[in-house]
Amino acid sequence: MTQAEKNARILTELERLYPDAKPALHFENPYQLLVAVILSAQCTDVKVNMVTPALFAAYPDAHAMAKAAAEDIEPYIKTCGIYRNKAKNLAATARALVDLHGGEVPADHALLTQLPGVGRKTANVVMSCAFGADAIAVDTHVFRVSNRLGLADAPDVLKTEEQLMESIPKTSWSRAHHWLIYHGRRVCAARKPACESCTLHPWCRHANAGEESSV
Repeated sequence: MTQAEKNARILTELERLYPDAKPALHFENPYQLLVAVILSAQCTDVKVNMVTPALFAAYPDAHAMAKAAAEDIEPYIKTCGIYRNKAKNLAATARALVDLHGGEVPADHALLTQLPGVGRKTANVVMSCAFGADAIAVDTHVFRVSNRLGLADAPDVLKTEEQLMESIPKTSWSRAHHWLIYHGRRVCAARKPACESCTLHPWCRHANAGEESSV
């Protein structure tokens, strides 16, 4: 079986396993999603969802947040980890949105990555989940699972993203991102993947290598 055939079977099985996979972050518009994704760095989506209701009540849009100092934002996000740095980025990003984009989140990947605290992963999530663009955001789950399965064979997230864009049909990029996250959370854990019960076992590079993966 060729690698392309394995990839096709893996994707078919992932879609069967997680047909309703969707973003775990709670948001109602692009601004809320952008803020939530910035907060999710080194933090669980569950914790982010716990703090964003109060944060969005205080700062319902970029115009409101742009008037705040980082110190004003900090109390709302203290449980999210590296909160001082995130507060600075949120305040600066809000000001940039107001000054450069009329307070709206731009539906443009290059413009998004010019915002403070917004890298490729955050921009990809916003483009995919807020604007319906085809994009693959590589977080720790996507990086680990895709390299274990053999959908990618890369040492870093950028190379992984590039290889996934080759191995996955473009129309499935956004959905595959969520499939891989779900599988990483439910089956393919970092320390003890449940290979014995995983239905992807027949095509998984890691499961069939007979040794622990370093990914």
